[in-house]
Amino acid sequence: MSTFEIGLATLGAMIVLVYAGLWVPIALMLCSYVGVWMMKGSPLLAGKLLALAASETISSYFFGVVPLFVLMGFLVSVTGLGRDAFDVANQLFRRLKGGLGVSTVAANAIFAAITGISIASAAVFTRLAVPEMVRHGYTKKFSVGVVAGSSVLGMLIPPSLLLILYGLLTEQSVGDLFLAGVLPGILLAVVFAGGVILMAYFWPSFIGENLSGDTEHDMSSRDLAAKGLPIALLIALVLGGIYAGFFTPIEAGAVGCLGAIIIGLARRALTWRSFWEVLTDTGLVTASVCFLIIAAQMYSRMLSLSGLPNEFGAFVATADIGFWGVILAYVLLVIVMGTILDSSSIMLILVPLMLPVVVPMGVDLVWFGIVTVIAVEIGLLTPPFGLSVFVIKSTLNDDSISLGEIFRGAAPFALMMGLVLVLVLIFPSIATGLLAR
Repeated sequence: MSTFEIGLATLGAMIVLVYAGLWVPIALMLCSYVGVWMMKGSPLLAGKLLALAASETISSYFFGVVPLFVLMGFLVSVTGLGRDAFDVANQLFRRLKGGLGVSTVAANAIFAAITGISIASAAVFTRLAVPEMVRHGYTKKFSVGVVAGSSVLGMLIPPSLLLILYGLLTEQSVGDLFLAGVLPGILLAVVFAGGVILMAYFWPSFIGENLSGDTEHDMSSRDLAAKGLPIALLIALVLGGIYAGFFTPIEAGAVGCLGAIIIGLARRALTWRSFWEVLTDTGLVTASVCFLIIAAQMYSRMLSLSGLPNEFGAFVATADIGFWGVILAYVLLVIVMGTILDSSSIMLILVPLMLPVVVPMGVDLVWFGIVTVIAVEIGLLTPPFGLSVFVIKSTLNDDSISLGEIFRGAAPFALMMGLVLVLVLIFPSIATGLLAR
């Protein structure tokens, strides 16, 4: 077998193993090792080459940003800033029809600006927003759907773990990717909020027939400032510091962690026990993400040795489907893979394969990253995998709401994400407009 045929065979084997249920990093590592072994004829050499790939990946300076932003996300969750974000948003939008739904979207957007994990947003607002919405006349289906839909803002509005991962894979500036995510993230939040209001007027059977605003807990200006100021300060500290050039994204993660710890201590919300739990959860998530990235780098090295990406790029070039044919085929593939895989796995599998194709075409890799993240995040809301949906189901612990109902509740928000994706494809300046180039 030629190296190209070996690369093709290992790619097919990897897809079969993933569909069969093998954990994605294990499938990537196994296929990478066997593929290099077959190409080089030496299991020892294959092991050394892949060990070198792992060593270079984990020793990267930019790799430090992953545990820091994960830690900050958990600290923000445990210090009660998620509840404060919901209270502030509810105070601002409570008089709108569908105001609690809009408040949930706004609170998720605020929460996304201080943590980069969609799963954290889904878990926090399932506990906070769903009971409140159901109590005020919203259907259970819509209540869980709006939480599932708006939770994906955590992976687009910076700081975002997926954008960090994309930056590591493509060697793009994490700061540029964060900046590029601002306008699409705001646009998505606005579309979600507008969609909620329209559904409240034109689709009451879905959202709820007799909605009431939450006017029972009107806050004074002093209470509003007390809840909103710590959130605003932490957002300004992290994102303002990056964009003003005071510190790098990695340093911003460390500064943000320190800021969250200070806020938690000042509010007496952070105890030694909760801090230990936060550190443990951070370690588990970081180890999982690191394992994924190491496996992806091994897979990328194996593909490079096989020549498969170059052959694939040449095939696309000679197929004459054009720039938009390549981009649309890629987006559709990402969305389809979202039905069975989690966000990180999709990115780790497809981005190394597509880079040799899109780079010669002169594609802006920052714009391509935003397109990738939006397409990947649609997969969080689509069956049968839908990671955000499963997180909400497990957090609710309510047998009266089935997985199917949560998926149906999230469906309108998946369609809204599709609309924003189309807009970003047609108007790339939505993603690149804030970049100084």
